Amino acid sequence: MSKRLWGMSGAGQLAIGVIGMCLCHSVWAAQPDPTQLIKETFDNWRGESSYTEVTMTVHRPDWERSMSMLALTLGEEDSLVRFTAPAKDAGNATLKLEDDMWIFNPRLNQILKLPASMMAQSWMGSDFSYNDLAKANDVLTEYTHKLISHIQQDGHTVYEVEAMPKPDSATVWGKLVIHIRDDGVMLGEDYYDQDMKLLKRMQTVKVDTLGGRPYPVAMTMQKADVGDAWTTIEYLNGQFNIDIPQSMFTKSNLRNPRPFTPKGAE
Repeated sequence: MSKRLWGMSGAGQLAIGVIGMCLCHSVWAAQPDPTQLIKETFDNWRGESSYTEVTMTVHRPDWERSMSMLALTLGEEDSLVRFTAPAKDAGNATLKLEDDMWIFNPRLNQILKLPASMMAQSWMGSDFSYNDLAKANDVLTEYTHKLISHIQQDGHTVYEVEAMPKPDSATVWGKLVIHIRDDGVMLGEDYYDQDMKLLKRMQTVKVDTLGGRPYPVAMTMQKADVGDAWTTIEYLNGQFNIDIPQSMFTKSNLRNPRPFTPKGAE
């Protein structure tokens, strides 16, 4: 076959080359837009609004503890997380409104607005930082996106998207690499510092149905240079696109929580 190919006329070889280029272009053109992939992932994660019941387990070499919480989100920027167990953590809460974040400590009966200098600190002793909670859609607005690879896995296409900070963006990370399944499920996120060193990695360890949609119901965050230390978040219950009043996302409700029963789910 190779002899026949090499024996072709120049015109024949040129035709094959043009066809090959066209095929490669068609395959590349068929790839999804990376920004749209990330947007669909956030839409799947939060919807227009969401109510979730979550357990967070913090594991260290010599101890482990678990906490339960309720989380509400509205739109792309507002969220409220309130811890319900164990007793010593119950009532602690975090409120995010656009770019601002507050925490409430029931023992001190005090609301504290977090300054930028504290955003990199650990959230409730976990491997998640306040920045991780606050970023919301920053990865969409403050980064450019490039599709760098895709693989077939468990009957799905999994895309790898590289997110690089825009020139004038004040971002924490030097680079993010996001792993997204073709149905909008986030399978992982790699966090790099300004020197392009991998600092930590979030991985989905279980995908299931939550609130009628495929969802990363268990995710683990782990620092790259630490072996036997990690934090896992498990989603036990969830509803999306429900009616949540804006009054739930206020400093008043942060201190004095109003009862909320999710209803009107999609």
